[in-house]
Order: sequence, then structure tokens, then C-alpha cells
Amino acid sequence: MTTSKSRIRRSFERAASSYDGAAVLQREVSDRMAERLELIKLQPATILDAGSGTGYGARALRQRYDKARVIELDLALPMLQVASGGSAWWQKKLPFLRASRPPQVCGDVENLPLASNSVDMIWSNLTLQWLTPPDRAFGELQRVLRPDGVLMFSTLGPDTLKELRQAFAGIDSFGHVNRFIDMHDVGDALVHAGFSEPVMDMEYITLTYESVKAVLLDLKAIGAQQLQDGRNPGLMGKSRWSQLVAAYERLRRDGRLPATYEVVYGHAWKAQPRPGKTLPDGRRIVEFKPRPK
Repeated sequence: MTTSKSRIRRSFERAASSYDGAAVLQREVSDRMAERLELIKLQPATILDAGSGTGYGARALRQRYDKARVIELDLALPMLQVASGGSAWWQKKLPFLRASRPPQVCGDVENLPLASNSVDMIWSNLTLQWLTPPDRAFGELQRVLRPDGVLMFSTLGPDTLKELRQAFAGIDSFGHVNRFIDMHDVGDALVHAGFSEPVMDMEYITLTYESVKAVLLDLKAIGAQQLQDGRNPGLMGKSRWSQLVAAYERLRRDGRLPATYEVVYGHAWKAQPRPGKTLPDGRRIVEFKPRPK
């Protein structure tokens, strides 16, 4: 199931001002990703935060790697403006009065405006799930990564928001909940893109809410409402809303409604290429050697 790039951009542009107030999951996953950096023996000079949002992960990376240059990249310009504190009217009109800020790029992960072999580490927290399939994104990330550099990311798996999907089942034929690809397919895409030594793991994180309305408002506040093809373009009527609430209420436990996220973590390396061999017809064979231990 595909997602329109313009639809993604518009959704996250609208959510920029409300994002930080609702991005509980995004911050928690970012913190858990940061713990995994203990396993990465690398001191990067240049880091790309691909899908940086309002800058939470980038700030943590700067604290950890205080000598590194951390580039924030996001598809939605308002997200970058919130991250830099440059969204006030006087900062837009008088940019020379802004405090110095880190490098930012408004760009597309599937078409990165960066040179090949230009960054040592790529960090991407809960962005790749919007790029289905992820093959083109992984190809671009592999291109800009230097040999022996590392990609570290999180994304969402197919059990994400399973309660909401279950509640919507039987109401109509539209897709109301985004669908995400399996962890094993993500791993296959990494290998296909030329990454080596991919490591993948998964966990479930469940948030709880007072009401169905609160669940949907949170999704809207972070720009994560239904973005894929097949969604209902109209408003939900009272009858269908009542059916949805009744179905979801059957899942209430200990006075709260669950919203489960399947969070997939991964990291992989870009191997050093070996000198290529030429076949009689002119085609070249490129071999890759494992990353030095």
C-alpha cells in the first residue's frame, strides 16, 4: 500500500505546532535507540538525522557526539522551523537576528540532496514506515553513507494500532489505519540496498488513553492519521462513529483503552568495496569485504 509524498508533507506541516505535545512514543523510541548506541563503536564526524522532525533526536546526538556535525533533514519545513526556534514572525522577516543554529535541510529521504559518501552515521527515528516499500530510501541512505559508516533506524511493524484496526473492521471497506511492512521484509530491503551485517529486533509498546477520541487526536497531532491510499476521503458519520466507539470500548482494560505499537529497530553497515573484476562482456563484479572488527 503506497503513500502520496505530498500527502505526507502536508500532514506533518500541519502537525508541526502540535507535534511535541503529543510525540510521547517518538521520544521514548528515540531514547531506546540512543541506548543501542552503546553497541556501536564509531566516533562519527558527520551524522544525518533523516526525518528529524522537531529535533529531539538531533539534540541527543549532539550531546553524545559533541564534536560531530549533525545535519537535520525533514520533508516538512515547519518541523525544521520548530526545531530551530525560527518560526516566529520576526525570525522569518529578520533571519540575521536568529541565533546560530545547526545545519538543516528540507528534503526527501528518497531523493537526498547530499553528496555520495558524505556522512559517517545515519539516524532515522520512526520515519521509514511512511516510505513503503523502503527500497528507494535505503538505496539513497546507502549512497550518502561513507564506507564503514552505520545506519541506525526505527520503524513500525504490521501490528501497529491493531486495536484501532480491529475496531474499524466491519464498519466499511475503507482503510482507516496505516499498514506497515514486516521486520523480515525490512531486513531483506537492507541487504538488497547493499548494506552488510544488518541486525533487527522488535518490541511492543502500548500507550493507554481515556477515550477513542483521545487516540485519534494524538494521531492527528503528530501527523500520523491515515496517509495511505484507500482511506475514506469524507467525514465519519454519527452512526459509524458510534460503531467505532462501541467496538473499541470492548478492549478497555483497567479503565483505559490500549493503543499498541510494534516498534522495529535496526542497524546495518556500509562495507568497504573491493576492487571490481571485469567480465568478458564488460560488466563489472564488485565484491564487498566485512567491516573490520
